[in-house]
Amino acid sequence: MRPIEISPSVLPADFARLGDEIAALEAAGCDRIHWDVMDGVFVPNLTIGPDIVKSCRSFADIMFEAHLMVVNADEMAPLYVDAGCEVVMVHAEACTHLHRSLDNIQKLGAKSGVVLNPHTPADTIQHVLDVTDHVLIMTVNPGFGGQNYIPLVAKIEAIKQMVDTGGHDIDIEVDGGINADTIKECAAAGANVFVSGSALFRYDDRAAGIAELKGNAETARS
Repeated sequence: MRPIEISPSVLPADFARLGDEIAALEAAGCDRIHWDVMDGVFVPNLTIGPDIVKSCRSFADIMFEAHLMVVNADEMAPLYVDAGCEVVMVHAEACTHLHRSLDNIQKLGAKSGVVLNPHTPADTIQHVLDVTDHVLIMTVNPGFGGQNYIPLVAKIEAIKQMVDTGGHDIDIEVDGGINADTIKECAAAGANVFVSGSALFRYDDRAAGIAELKGNAETARS
């Protein structure tokens, strides 16, 4: 059974002291740092460039994952690998040649991830699982933090079944509206990695927040 991991999105962080925020999240017990990269085209907002990620790499030893919400993922992926991201995730909806895009990320030496928007069917990724290390299921429409969770339990279950049936070594990650309550049904459905932004940053004690999220997920799937 794959370990439960919490990957905070840093969108709600204080960008004036972003390095310190990341160091504090690692100290609080998170497993990864999730970088929401938005280009203002594929999604409405414009967020984090590779230079920002690179400037923060020395503040933490844990994994950095780049979620590329961009139209030119093939051009952007090498920049984020160079910036220190061990995982680079691209949207199925944005990649004309998805298999090639994922394969290229692996050839760069990073783990590849494929992302599905809420409306995109699970079986869209059936034929790219051989070049995929992560599947990220969006439970909000991407582009903004703090949105309400869209329940997609059947979709998570379908992807979990595809992964297990094929014997693939893949993390199943969920992003969007994840809090101490919504994490339970996602974990029970088969997800093991959870992105939490606004909900986690509402905790005055981030360590307590990470512990509650992780504990609730572990209990739900046991």
